[in-house]
Amino acid sequence: MNRLAERSLVVTGATGIAAAGADRFAREGGTVFVISLRRQDCEMLVSSLPGAGHGFATADLADEPATEAAFAAATEHLDGLDGLFAVAGGSGRADGDGPAAAIPLAGWEATLDRNLTTSFLAMREALRRMGPGGSVVVVSSVLADHPSARFSTHAYAAAKGAQLALVRAAAAHYATAGIRINALQPGLVRTPMSERAQADSETMRYIARKQPLTGGIVEAADVAAAAAFLLSDDAWTITGQALAVDGGWSVTEAE
Repeated sequence: MNRLAERSLVVTGATGIAAAGADRFAREGGTVFVISLRRQDCEMLVSSLPGAGHGFATADLADEPATEAAFAAATEHLDGLDGLFAVAGGSGRADGDGPAAAIPLAGWEATLDRNLTTSFLAMREALRRMGPGGSVVVVSSVLADHPSARFSTHAYAAAKGAQLALVRAAAAHYATAGIRINALQPGLVRTPMSERAQADSETMRYIARKQPLTGGIVEAADVAAAAAFLLSDDAWTITGQALAVDGGWSVTEAE
């Protein structure tokens, strides 16, 4: 397939789902610009992509001036912007995220900055540069509306739920401009962020039951495939939607 030929795409993040997305988009003919925090991650990813013309910038995407500068660099490098795959985020456990009664305010704020503020700033900067035919895909989580007591990170879930609200509100506003905005809700995916869960045998037994279509963890490439669809003209009538890529998590009970 060559659905993304002549498309200029920004991917936020450089590992896990973001890396799988960048690779899929490049293989479908897109030109990719990666924005992430660590230069080494960006360089490794961009150097591995098929095709030519890809680029990167490093930025803390929770920092407004840094995000503005990175998107300006992306637009100049790509000579325009057709799509955004907003993935950058991460766990707040190290900052104290957990059950609501135990979260310090600093941990709450850090987790929302890492996941919600990054999505907002990336979306804002992309929308300022997109015209008709543009597409934004934000990576939320199945935990936004299908929680599990085994994954009690309530600031993270709140941030992911707020992403969905932002996507739907923005989709309603920008539909008349011909710009589509959608979300993906992955289940537990094989990424660096999920290594803690992957290393716990009890958790993985639970995931094998909770995600029965995959019989366990979802692969990042499967999330990337859904993103490629939403960014392509195959999804030209779809906006304001949240697509679960969760192996059945959201419709399966498991103990």
